[in-house]
Amino acid sequence: MARRRLSLDAIPPAAPETKSMLPPATAPIAQVAGDVATRAALAELADELTAARAGGRLVVALALDAVEADWIARDRLPTPPEDLAELAASIRDRGQQAPIEVVALDDGRFGLISGWRRLQALRQLHTETGEDRFAQVQALLRRPETAADAYRAMVEENEIRQGLSYFERARIAALAAEAGVHPDPRAAVAALFAAASRAKRSKIGAFLALHAQLGDRLRFGPAIPERLGLALARALEADPSLAPRLRERLRKSAPETAAAELALLERALRPDAGPDSPPSTAPETVPTDAGAPESAAAARATPRPPHREEICPGVTLDTEGGFSAARLTLSGPKVDGPFRDRLVAWLRTQG
Repeated sequence: MARRRLSLDAIPPAAPETKSMLPPATAPIAQVAGDVATRAALAELADELTAARAGGRLVVALALDAVEADWIARDRLPTPPEDLAELAASIRDRGQQAPIEVVALDDGRFGLISGWRRLQALRQLHTETGEDRFAQVQALLRRPETAADAYRAMVEENEIRQGLSYFERARIAALAAEAGVHPDPRAAVAALFAAASRAKRSKIGAFLALHAQLGDRLRFGPAIPERLGLALARALEADPSLAPRLRERLRKSAPETAAAELALLERALRPDAGPDSPPSTAPETVPTDAGAPESAAAARATPRPPHREEICPGVTLDTEGGFSAARLTLSGPKVDGPFRDRLVAWLRTQG
């Protein structure tokens, strides 16, 4: 029987080795550990955001119509149009730089605590331009425990940004008491201005009498300087008949400017001046340290010591002389070039 020979050529070549296209298997424990770390990081971030929102540290965007500006009585009286126009121009150019403060109400509404001027400026810009960038306001969500806390937060924020006048301070104390937030105006002053000095709270208390007896007749109450307001408060206390007479003068005269109203109030301190006598026809009177009026001529003959008052943080006013012929000096770290330009622009509007 013939022997068959095995030829190597007859052996089919081995199939070439192919590399697997699948990625190497991941160790299950490493994948689980990664998922757990990711979930933990997300949970930590969510907790931090929740805490920031609850603590009033998270800025949120709110629709303008969702904010109730009159949720509580406002401490600052209506802003002059030129001041609001300046703020609106700044927001138009640079956007809203500081958030307002709000408290959550029912049905997705928010009550304004502080930032009334910023809210009004944004509403004005949105009405004028219709641009979406002015349709929302940036806000910090606060959680005051009581209405008293909300009032104090509003007052303190405004005091820091731009000091209130003594008349406005007395007014908000009276309104807070009227709303039942505090038992009486004096208690409201003590609570709202707890951080102020005792002397400052005493002056606000003096302006309380001015607001109570003349507030509804005064059109330019915030323009009343400290010295004149304190002198009027003393005069009202010494002469109960002064308040009705002065109210009638204010009603009849209906001053159109702050200067005219201040002149009328100054004349009320002159015992020899009639209701319609102009400032030039009667000797000017200024209050002495004891509270009794003296003539302007006597005051000029015996120079009075200058009076210093911090009218707002960083701005100090030194006053020499009487109300009608006083020398005023402004100083402080905030009295700079831009401050001077704003002051000059405002003075030019006073005519």
